[in-house]
Amino acid sequence: MQLKLTSIAAALAFAFAGAAQAQSTAPAAKPEKRAEQSASQGASERQARKAEEERIEAQAKADKAKCDPMKGNAKDICQAEAKGKEKVAKAELDAKYAKDKAKAERKVQETKAEAAYEVAKQKCDEQKGEAKDACQKQAKVERDRAKGAAEKRAENKERSAATGQSAPEKPKR
Repeated sequence: MQLKLTSIAAALAFAFAGAAQAQSTAPAAKPEKRAEQSASQGASERQARKAEEERIEAQAKADKAKCDPMKGNAKDICQAEAKGKEKVAKAELDAKYAKDKAKAERKVQETKAEAAYEVAKQKCDEQKGEAKDACQKQAKVERDRAKGAAEKRAENKERSAATGQSAPEKPKR
């Protein structure tokens, strides 16, 4: 009788210990599920990004095809616009998935400035002599100004993020 009671008590102790052990290890299984979920989200995100890249490339191909019947400088301008549009779209896509949003937004702004500069350069080719030189200088100035503005915006965002402010405060009157 004593042996039966002891073995029943031991069995109950092991049962409770096993249940307690199972409960304490159950949360450890949840990170695995989270990893699986994040992996599946990552896969779907990659697929969405790939589809978006393919859409951008198809649009660029169509834009470049529109330039084929054109001749001379008009064709060069059209091609510069198509290439610029493609580069900007790709930079915006990269920014959408970037970890450092401020840096990615700066890259988008710089890409837009470069694209506008390339188009402006092609438009300047229609002119001759000093007018062409002045046009190209103006295009460079506008590009540099746009890049400088993008850099300032990025610095302001970084500074406000570092201090925890949402925007620089304006003095009250």
